[in-house]
Amino acid sequence: MSIEKVKNYFSQWGMENHVLELDHSSATVQEAAEALHTEGKRIAKSMSFLVEDRPILVIFAGDARVDNHKYKQRFHQKASMIKHDDVERLIGHPVGGVCPFAIKPGVDVFLDESLKRFDTVFPACGTANSAIELTIPELEQYSHAKEWVDVSKDWQENV
Repeated sequence: MSIEKVKNYFSQWGMENHVLELDHSSATVQEAAEALHTEGKRIAKSMSFLVEDRPILVIFAGDARVDNHKYKQRFHQKASMIKHDDVERLIGHPVGGVCPFAIKPGVDVFLDESLKRFDTVFPACGTANSAIELTIPELEQYSHAKEWVDVSKDWQENV
């Protein structure tokens, strides 16, 4: 099960007990915000894309959307999301639980600038009813993020 992979992953830092298993679905930003009693913008949503046929993850704030122009400038191609049925095979977690932890080798993780306005955020932990609260430096560390990117829009009005 994906959550066990994530807990095992976090055990190397003694953080496995910080993984939350929720009574309600956290598969969408709205559901996660309700289950965690927080604002939707603090949900760190993972979106999976193909770049030159390689899977990547971009982690956005819950209120951010992909800015196609910025995305193309950064990745030199149009944003192409991984098809629903291929996400688990390519990333390592099912849709609704995709996170940047315990993922398949070779999947690069990018953190979007929309996250930097928060002290802590809530990424999923491999299932549609899990999460962990992390500071931004912790998210950087535990996700092994390749770099910060600015490929989003619509969140600036919610600062």
